[in-house]
Amino acid sequence: MPAPPAALPGALDRAFGEISGNQGGSMSLSLQFLLIMGLLTILPSLLLMMTSFTRILIVLAILRQALGLQQSPPNQVLIGLSLFLSLFVMAPVLEQVNTNAIQPYSAGTINAEQAIAKGGESFHAFMVTQTRKTDLQMFSDMAGQKGYARSADIPFSILMPAFVTSELKTAFQIGFLVFLPFLVIDLVIASVLMSLGMMMMSPTVVSLPFKLLLFVLVDGWALLMGSLAASFGT
Repeated sequence: MPAPPAALPGALDRAFGEISGNQGGSMSLSLQFLLIMGLLTILPSLLLMMTSFTRILIVLAILRQALGLQQSPPNQVLIGLSLFLSLFVMAPVLEQVNTNAIQPYSAGTINAEQAIAKGGESFHAFMVTQTRKTDLQMFSDMAGQKGYARSADIPFSILMPAFVTSELKTAFQIGFLVFLPFLVIDLVIASVLMSLGMMMMSPTVVSLPFKLLLFVLVDGWALLMGSLAASFGT
């Protein structure tokens, strides 16, 4: 992972020190900026692929669909909720990255390659705990790899697709459980309208207030957010 802005001053000072000492230092500074800008372009992908963001966003989107609300909450709100809940879930991992990689790199005790490796170890451990063994086995077989003696031996090229596959499975399982009670309400409302002969009235319009009432009475947002966070073992 690229060094955050707080870690850049020390790195830039060392680079400028190299420039003042010899002419070849300018190439080192240029390469450093190029590396940082290149890594910044893939940060959104890392956010989606290596954290809890994917599971949370999918479950929230399924909840909105189950309630029958097309644009409420809007996409910006769902993404914001997913981002901040992901920060809460990933807080222990980010703290490990800060302690083991960012602070030593800022102090100059390790170089950039070592900092990236140490930061990757924390995310690697998180993803291993959230990945199903069947998914790991599937991608290992596809890559022609045998079993691994330790979880730390699993390469990122196999772990990342296995992790994303597991997250999608878990998200849809949770989404099914969220969708089920609202589906029951839709069926009951549709049956009542049919028995009353009100064929032309949309069951979705009638059931929406009842679904919102149920969600509010059970304190749905707190229950859902707590359950999502707990699903990661936080």
